[in-house]
Amino acid sequence: MAKSDRTGKRKPREAFRTRVPDLGYYFIVTDTKETEENYLYGLRDSLPKELQGRIVIKVSKAKTQDLVRSCKEQAALEPQYGQPWIVFDRDRVVNFDEIIAQAQKEEVSVGWSNPCIEIWFDAYFGKMHSYNDSVMCCRKFGETYEQRTGQEYHKDNQRIYAILNRFGNEDQAIQIADNRLRGYLRDDIKNPSEMCPGTTVQRLVDEIKEKVKNTITNL
Repeated sequence: MAKSDRTGKRKPREAFRTRVPDLGYYFIVTDTKETEENYLYGLRDSLPKELQGRIVIKVSKAKTQDLVRSCKEQAALEPQYGQPWIVFDRDRVVNFDEIIAQAQKEEVSVGWSNPCIEIWFDAYFGKMHSYNDSVMCCRKFGETYEQRTGQEYHKDNQRIYAILNRFGNEDQAIQIADNRLRGYLRDDIKNPSEMCPGTTVQRLVDEIKEKVKNTITNL
């Protein structure tokens, strides 16, 4: 039974729901075990305390072939403020381009990485190297990571976002990744599977950072 307010009128059940986050509710679906999830939750936890609750980042997992469907299903539960994204790697995904095209058709934003998300992490340290496969990319990034941080790289590191920002430069990483994409488009390379190295994860990060920066400015 719904409770009454101070006037004696009964409040509708909707009034007791969590307040809608005015900066966005991000439904992010990924197909990996831990790396992307740890990174994205690190991004969430880095937000200023006064804005936490005004922007929500929720990460869940699905099989690669089900990324778009799963994301749409979750966003449909709260369509009034859902920001649907999928985040996944090229790795050995055969229909990589098709999944991205499907997402765009379904109005789901995509943070893809080719060959793997470590190529995005690589940009934090000033350069996106040309690694042709995910095995080499992870190994070489691990060497760079250890040189820059003095720590061994582990894909399940829950502090990966904080460490990248401590020892690297996120604004520079966004610029590097964007410049790389513009270069491909100038060369008339349009398929993400051919954009190696390349990533669009920076678009998600940049969007959230811009919202936070503009909100703080206007406080």
